[in-house]
Amino acid sequence: MAARYELFEGIDEQFYFRLIAANGETILRSEGYVAKQGAENGISSVRANSPHDNRYEKRISSNDKYYFVLKSGNWEIIGMSQMYTTVQARDKGIASVKANGPVAPIIDLT
Repeated sequence: MAARYELFEGIDEQFYFRLIAANGETILRSEGYVAKQGAENGISSVRANSPHDNRYEKRISSNDKYYFVLKSGNWEIIGMSQMYTTVQARDKGIASVKANGPVAPIIDLT
C-alpha cells in the first residue's frame, strides 16, 4: 500500500493524524487537536514543511533511542517520529517523511 495520512479521533475525543509509510510503519504522528480542522491544518503544515531540512530536529530520548520532530515555520512541533535504535534508521525515517509528506493522500477515519 502507498504512503498515506490517517486522520482519526482518539478515545480522548481529540483528533490526530499519522503519516504511514508504504511499508506500514508510522513515520510521523501528531499531538491531539480539539477540532478536526486543527488536525487537517496540521497535515497541511507537514506538507509545507517536510521538504525542508531545517524543519527537522534530531533528538535522543532519555532511554537512548533516536527520534526526530518536525517543526513548522514558527518552530512549533507539528509531529514526532517513532523511536529508532540507530541514527541511520532515524535518518531513513526523515528521508521517508521528506519524500512522502508533501504528496501522501489523506484517509479520513473519523
